Amino acid sequence: MDELRATTVDTPIGTLTLVATDAGLREIRWPGSPPTVVPARTAPVLDQAAEELTDYFGGRLRRFDVPLDLVGTPFQLRHWASLAAIPYGTTTTYGDLAVRQGNVRRARAIGAANGANPVPIVLPCHRVVGTDGSLAGFGGGLEVKRLLLDHESRHR
Repeated sequence: MDELRATTVDTPIGTLTLVATDAGLREIRWPGSPPTVVPARTAPVLDQAAEELTDYFGGRLRRFDVPLDLVGTPFQLRHWASLAAIPYGTTTTYGDLAVRQGNVRRARAIGAANGANPVPIVLPCHRVVGTDGSLAGFGGGLEVKRLLLDHESRHR
């Protein structure tokens, strides 16, 4: 099993915990997440992820390049990869994503996969909204989702 390493990065939405293997970023944990048992040691991928998040929140980065090392079902992995295609500063709906993935009836499954996204912000699940444009569930809370969308709108 790959050794996990972690670091933290201070952001306008609080201190995020970044967890990675040598292969890539595995998780971004929200402020207030349960304490981690992951050793707090640095790694190049953690340095890159922290720098990219800092640049994102500074309005200087619109697309992340940090390598990822995600663990999930084949469906989740496909969905998470599709999140990276949602343009910066825009939104889409769960239904639209289901149609793009070939099955309009999978909107609920898309929502569940979205909720399980281990690297929010990097894979922008905050850009997915309800059919009526309403903010739907988000691991960091709806206030954080609104802040992220407003941030991108300002820096578009």
